[in-house]
Amino acid sequence: MLDSLNALFEEQLKDLYNAENQLVKALPKLAKAATSDALRATFKAHLEETRGHVERLAQIAKILGMQPGGKKCKAMEGLVAEGAEVLEEEGEPAVIDAALIAAARRCEHYEISAYGSVIQIAETLGEDQILKLLQKTLEEELAADEKLGIISSGEVLAAAANSGQAKPEAKGKAPPKGKMARA
Repeated sequence: MLDSLNALFEEQLKDLYNAENQLVKALPKLAKAATSDALRATFKAHLEETRGHVERLAQIAKILGMQPGGKKCKAMEGLVAEGAEVLEEEGEPAVIDAALIAAARRCEHYEISAYGSVIQIAETLGEDQILKLLQKTLEEELAADEKLGIISSGEVLAAAANSGQAKPEAKGKAPPKGKMARA
């Protein structure tokens, strides 16, 4: 029952605990599917961070005298299911990597929003010890999203743009500025 801010706080923490546990199961699959070495390494590194997020949330639950489990995060379940669809796709490796990044960034943005919300509640409740733990996790989520964006714009999207297309030189002309050539 959501009859107090404390009750909402606990409910939101349980939701995050489940979301993080879903990601602990999903990230190894994303890492295995990635063809970009940088992307694979980022997924593996974030898996270790995510395990730390689960541990932090368990620590927070202990501080609050609550059980962290017992709630299913339906939002993360849907995001993970969308990511799993990419794993079933066949196609150009760089395009698949771009799709994996898009799926992973959607998960990161959900987490960023969720942690931002529980941080505000922790501040309001004066839970300073918990606040520090949540802020550390939020910083890691923001860094993971930034790293995925850098990999995307730095190598994956350019490779994906050149995948499966006839090269402009082969047709005898370059594509118009600001537009991609269409095969």
